[in-house]
Amino acid sequence: MRRFQESDAIFDGFMRVRRDIHAHPELKYQEHRTAGLVAETLRTIGVDEVHEGIGGTGVVGVVIGQHAEVRSGACSAVGLRADMDALPMSEGNQFEHASRHAGKMHSCGHDGHTAMLLAGAQLICQARAEFSGRVHLIFQPAEEGGGGAKAMIDDGLFERFDCDEVFAIHNWPGLEEGSFGLNPGPMMASSNQIEIVVTGKGAHAAMPHLGVDPVLVAAHLIQAFQSVITRTSKPVEPVVISITQVQAGEAVNVIPERCLLRGTVRTFSLAALDQVELSLRRICDQLPGAFGARAELTFERQYPPTINHPAQTDHAAAVARELVGPQKVLLPIEPTMGAEDFAYMLLERPGSYIFLGNGDLSGSHRISGHGLGPCALHNPSYDFNDRLIPIGARFWRSLVISRLSISPPLLAL
Repeated sequence: MRRFQESDAIFDGFMRVRRDIHAHPELKYQEHRTAGLVAETLRTIGVDEVHEGIGGTGVVGVVIGQHAEVRSGACSAVGLRADMDALPMSEGNQFEHASRHAGKMHSCGHDGHTAMLLAGAQLICQARAEFSGRVHLIFQPAEEGGGGAKAMIDDGLFERFDCDEVFAIHNWPGLEEGSFGLNPGPMMASSNQIEIVVTGKGAHAAMPHLGVDPVLVAAHLIQAFQSVITRTSKPVEPVVISITQVQAGEAVNVIPERCLLRGTVRTFSLAALDQVELSLRRICDQLPGAFGARAELTFERQYPPTINHPAQTDHAAAVARELVGPQKVLLPIEPTMGAEDFAYMLLERPGSYIFLGNGDLSGSHRISGHGLGPCALHNPSYDFNDRLIPIGARFWRSLVISRLSISPPLLAL
């Protein structure tokens, strides 16, 4: 593979773009300013095509390789994805690029993911002569609970911009700065919301025998749910069932008629998820009746598990080793029970979801004016590490060339 030499100074402009996006966060499907900035930057860089309004506020840039030859077995098109939306939370930092909009913050690093892919787009454009085929630069809205990946797919993403493979990077606080983490298999869990309405019979709290206490029934349900993990699910199948909200009653001396439970279910496989849902429904159907109560379960499947494809993951790891050295590439890395809607793209096309180390949780990369909290995702003191922009951009270029090049691949797939 050709060795490229460029100064990190060429990435200063993308750092400014990142901080501008951070200062102007937009929530899911409201990323109009961000999408406009992305489209304008892509046109300035000189990508061959820019398409806007996909899946709401999504943007796709297309770079066409200029090499006439195609290696046998090589991809003809690769998709690279970055997410653009912010979270509905207030920022605790006071530095110059802190959020200017109350209740909105880039506390997950999507500003950095966008800047990395924009910087990568510039490097890829400059390397057109090194590859054939097409690169689809996918800037996705609404990752934070909005299913923006699915919205883009439903809007014809892969019909209009067919991809043989798709890849995404997410910064990962707590992982050494500039190191890569990959897993050939489950990377992140499915995300699902449950709601249970327990209906009993209201009564005076001093006369419980005249009523049916839904709070007591809810307590038994919460305990019974944990038996799904220990006695129904396979011991080797990771499952999380967390009841995070219990709401009941208005007065301390009244047994309420209803009790509401809400929570989340996480699994690494759809088969495990099917089993959990079946078990929870059985418990909700049968257990409350023993107390004279009833329960209604609503099970909302949100994001499916993010499952990396082994061949593409191994290849991405090989590219990362060439870039940063084998000691800074963790394969396999421990998966997380967090969720990610890039899972929808991996259900449609083979590919890999990759962690890029943001540095220690103390946030030593943060400038003065940061909050007192850890530099962890979804934390009001978080800030993306700008030193990752050159690393991510160079990785994107190397990955594209290795997958679309006429040269032999780094790894036999």
